[in-house]
Amino acid sequence: QVQLVESGGGLVQPGGSLRLSCAASGYPFSSYVMAWFRQAPGKEREFVAQISWGAARTSYGDSVKDRFTISRDNGKDTLYLRMNVLKPEDTAVYYCARKNSRAVLESTEEYEYDYWGQGTQVTVSS
Repeated sequence: QVQLVESGGGLVQPGGSLRLSCAASGYPFSSYVMAWFRQAPGKEREFVAQISWGAARTSYGDSVKDRFTISRDNGKDTLYLRMNVLKPEDTAVYYCARKNSRAVLESTEEYEYDYWGQGTQVTVSS
């Protein structure tokens, strides 16, 4: 059974940093493209970052491109998101997601992802 469990969220001051983790199980982690999305209350889910199965190709949403870094450790079946220079508008629940094996790599539409974690809350506030 596929399971994705996010951790590492919390309360942080503007300008601070956090690293989120997503522990994956129940499937061959290294064979799947993985991604991070986020959703603020009352807002639509937003693409944050994506990484290919071998970590050679990454992509980012425009709002986080210069501040966030996605990575993966296939030996630990874990996905990471390093977030630097956090802003209040980064406040959201952050979700990791597994991409459908037949999806186009360049697509970051929500429907291309077939499993989702429960999310971890990130709050950026003074």
